[in-house]
Amino acid sequence: MSAPTLAERLKGVSLIFACGTALFSDGYANGIIGSVNTLLKRIYGVEAFPAKYSTTLNSVVFVGTIIGMVTFGYISDKVGRKFGMMSATAIVAFFTALSAASSGANHSVHGLLTMLIVCRTFLGIGIGAEYPCGSVSASEQTEGTAISKNAQHRWFALATNCMIDFAFCVSAFIPLLLVWICGQNHLRAVWRLSLGLGFFPAIAVFAWRWSMEEPELYKKSSMKAVKIPYALVLRKYGVRLAAISVTWFIYDFIVYPFGIYSSTIIDSITGGDSSLTTVFGWNVVINLFYMPGTIVGAFVVDYFGPKWTMIIGLLFQAFFGFIMSGLYSKLKEHIAAFAVIYGIFLCFGEFGPGNNLGLLASKSSPTAVRGQFYGTAAAIGKIGAFVGTWAFPPMIEAFGKNDPSKGQTGPFWVGSGLAILSALITYFFIAPLDHDGMAKEDLIFREYLEANGFDTSGMGFVDESPTQTSSVDEKDEKEKIPV
Repeated sequence: MSAPTLAERLKGVSLIFACGTALFSDGYANGIIGSVNTLLKRIYGVEAFPAKYSTTLNSVVFVGTIIGMVTFGYISDKVGRKFGMMSATAIVAFFTALSAASSGANHSVHGLLTMLIVCRTFLGIGIGAEYPCGSVSASEQTEGTAISKNAQHRWFALATNCMIDFAFCVSAFIPLLLVWICGQNHLRAVWRLSLGLGFFPAIAVFAWRWSMEEPELYKKSSMKAVKIPYALVLRKYGVRLAAISVTWFIYDFIVYPFGIYSSTIIDSITGGDSSLTTVFGWNVVINLFYMPGTIVGAFVVDYFGPKWTMIIGLLFQAFFGFIMSGLYSKLKEHIAAFAVIYGIFLCFGEFGPGNNLGLLASKSSPTAVRGQFYGTAAAIGKIGAFVGTWAFPPMIEAFGKNDPSKGQTGPFWVGSGLAILSALITYFFIAPLDHDGMAKEDLIFREYLEANGFDTSGMGFVDESPTQTSSVDEKDEKEKIPV
């Protein structure tokens, strides 16, 4: 077979990004709400905007996300990847626009916040749908003939987690830019525009996906037309699913609350009276540290492998987290030093679990149940984000009971300890991934089903190309697998 041309390689990479780039909406929606909370507190005051509303607004999107992940995990496998992706971007675009427009009338503060909470719940469903539909499709596109074997993991990481992290940076910069443009006397316009601008990337990806087809792996190995034998699936893949789910829970428990509360932490360190440009400016600096972690991690993962790249990232994250905990009282007196150490802490989180959890979830299961496998693991992860968002305020309060200055150290102690636990789980319970491993896993899964008396003749798209072609392809693949 001749080497793919430049045009073929660009098309292959474009398909990966078309599938994964919509996760930008996830990062933007979750990142922007921290700054919006800061703005709402400045506008309406603590009495009109109590802590329970702030926490609810931060966390309610995760409820919708969990619903979307579980629901669309099934839709992704049984209806189709493309239908799920198109539906996801449509939901995100609509409720992003509605959250900015409908809540902008002359409502009471209570009514305004209630509307935001409702919109963000439905927004979360669309965001959640992206994981088992968009990310799964992106992973399946990485094993196309136009993609180099030594770049399969890289392109997935760049198209998914890098997009989320880039969105975190954008979501930190947009409020700062709008404050510069509108001034601190027009903060109502700033927070509404900050939310509303998330509409444009979602609708752009919707148009990008319009002419896409289902991935080839899905066409060959889906169980769209047959009943999925869940008992057999859990017997073979249950331990993998549990290990990946627990590590994803820990990662999201750490990263999402830290991302959401970064502007609040900076606000606290700067005394609460500093200008918003100072608070948001330092928030931008901190969020920029996501990028070197995810980009460097993407370029080394094909050489170290997802398992070991994840372990390295977790151990370094724990190390810098303990530094933050032990030296917090000194670091908060030097905001530049605080921002750098805090940023490095976030950086290694993206280098390790941020890039590799999606890889492990999507490539450790067969195509037939990949959407549900991925959706379940990601949903458990988002439960971690939800729990972490609610746990951070009482955690800070508990650690600061005797000495309020030590309150902010609590999340760093807990987060660092959990990072070490996650590294241990990864080492003992998560298997390494090979290049082209998805096609091999599909063949192993077929053989496993057949050995247990399940008829696999209905797998794949029966009305697609002749079955003889698929059989030849399967024989060729089987010959590549060592017995």
